[in-house]
Amino acid sequence: MLAGSIALLAALSWTYLIGNAGMEPMRPPLTALISMWWVMMVAMMLPSATPAILLYARVRHSRGGDAAIAQPWVFLAGYLAVWLLFSIAAAIAQRALIGSSMGLQGNSAQAIVLIAAGAYQFSPMKSACVSQCRSPGQFISRHWRPGWTGALRLGLIHGAFCVGCCWMLMALLFVGGVMNLLWVVGLAVLVAGEKLLPNGRLVQQVSGIAIMLWGVSRALT
Repeated sequence: MLAGSIALLAALSWTYLIGNAGMEPMRPPLTALISMWWVMMVAMMLPSATPAILLYARVRHSRGGDAAIAQPWVFLAGYLAVWLLFSIAAAIAQRALIGSSMGLQGNSAQAIVLIAAGAYQFSPMKSACVSQCRSPGQFISRHWRPGWTGALRLGLIHGAFCVGCCWMLMALLFVGGVMNLLWVVGLAVLVAGEKLLPNGRLVQQVSGIAIMLWGVSRALT
């Protein structure tokens, strides 16, 4: 039931993205930009967060639906709330940096973002955050608190680690184009690979090198 509901939420988000991919609105209101970014983040991040959400649900089930353990929807709500905050910041940055355009103009600006995003793949903060996402069992046991406030807190913390892990990768949308479906799919696959594959650290490092080299090539052209 829970897994199906999460899959439906992700599917609806992807349906929205596919239906609106490539559209360049004429300076939409900030609220519309925020909504657009939030749907993108749900579509891209929810698949890689699903193992932690389902593990939380299994813990609750193993304790016979203990009333002291909140429903997993509370955990999910906290997680999505953090990405809503990120979406607000991203929408404001889009409005300030590129206006009604869907991407950064000029090779120099794009090169700076690419090189910064690639370098961040090797940063201690990136490694610390992604390690929390790769080990949902350890994360839940370390940050567990009872009640709905504990579940909400758990979701907020997990969301914060995910933002810390992926925010520079999301900045690449300013290079490839916000709502560019190929870039959204590519970044979603990269994020999932980093977090879920056994060799996720290798994926992280190889992608970092590739992104930096891409940035250097942009700077030189």
